[in-house]
Amino acid sequence: MVERAATAGLTVIALTDHDTVAGIAEARDAATGGLRVLSGCEFSIRLDADGGEIHLLGYGMRSDDPDLLAFLAGARDGRSRRGERILALLEKLGVALTPADLESQAKGAALGRPHVARALLARGVVKNLDQAFDRFLGRGRPAYVPKVLPNVDQVTALVRAAGGVSAIAHPKDRLDRPTLERLRERGVDGIEVRHPSHPPGVRTQLERIAQDLGMLSTGGSDAHGEAAASPSHSVIGGERVPTEWVERIEALARSRGGG
Repeated sequence: MVERAATAGLTVIALTDHDTVAGIAEARDAATGGLRVLSGCEFSIRLDADGGEIHLLGYGMRSDDPDLLAFLAGARDGRSRRGERILALLEKLGVALTPADLESQAKGAALGRPHVARALLARGVVKNLDQAFDRFLGRGRPAYVPKVLPNVDQVTALVRAAGGVSAIAHPKDRLDRPTLERLRERGVDGIEVRHPSHPPGVRTQLERIAQDLGMLSTGGSDAHGEAAASPSHSVIGGERVPTEWVERIEALARSRGGG
């Protein structure tokens, strides 16, 4: 990832794996030629009492913070248990996958439905990843298992205590201004404005809301280390953000003891 970032001519990247900060030290060791690696993580959180899920990005956290590490370990355990339940449901549907099939796709990363989808594709059960979600894994489908999610306040407090800065990830046009304002009141610092899934009009609207609410603007390629598999992901360097956006994130993190 770092080599690709350097080749793309980037000067700073944020590594935001789901539910782990394990790659940050290695990424920083690999960074050369002036490339900086900002610590990060992506969390799944519950938006409201109805269980709606959104993602939250944390930037600039101390990656050795014990409370953060304990929380992330618990989240990964929850993902593993969810994977086991998905496998059991698939078996009832006549689809035989094993834990080894999932691990071969996750390669040590926090287990998620995309890994199950890739395992189904590798087995020839589906023709593409979208079909895996449409037939089996999407909400309301026969092998869907909901996550047990923390609430917004819990995760924003965790990020802040570890010296970090939080931002709502890829909200698209699903979250209106009043909702984003309530999230700010619950500790969210910023909004991911630039994202592969955001058309120009959405970017303009989100940046305006961030400015009006005094929140930070962030952005990212959502690159997953391979060629973009869907319009929701790009390649490293596929999205670029103004230097001042990064500087504001880093300055706020330093003020909280992170960076």
